[in-house]
Amino acid sequence: MTKPARVPSLELHRLGEIGLENFAPYLMNRIMGRYNAALQQEMAALGLTTPQMRSLAVLSVIDGILIRELAVYAVVQQSTLSRALEALDRDGMIRRETDAEDSRATRVFLTDAGRAAYERLWPHMVEAYQAMFAGISDAEQQAFVGTLKTMLRNIRKHDF
Repeated sequence: MTKPARVPSLELHRLGEIGLENFAPYLMNRIMGRYNAALQQEMAALGLTTPQMRSLAVLSVIDGILIRELAVYAVVQQSTLSRALEALDRDGMIRRETDAEDSRATRVFLTDAGRAAYERLWPHMVEAYQAMFAGISDAEQQAFVGTLKTMLRNIRKHDF
């Protein structure tokens, strides 16, 4: 992977000179913090934590994923994910199976109960998503998501 080009406006400046309101990582963290907070009440009603919610969301799209891949997609550290999966398994929302090709690896599957919990949470996820993009045109949304995809390709450590 080639080293990304430097952003000229940040080369010689300190964070205090740039300002938090102009520093993309800070803005992304604030946005995701608000997004997660918007879902907190419904997650609590379902007995879910943020790592559990993220796991269910990923499994709703990529069922039967390896645990190590789930950690990347759900943006959860492996140790935190292990605890989240224990609770989801205990509550009957997921099932785990040894991978057919690698007995050391485990795959995770969404159960009917897990899908039902996710389906109950999904409308709240959509509402929070729409709130983030209020007043932003479809073209701007598409451009923004395109930029985020490019940024992820620039920094990611995995092929996915």
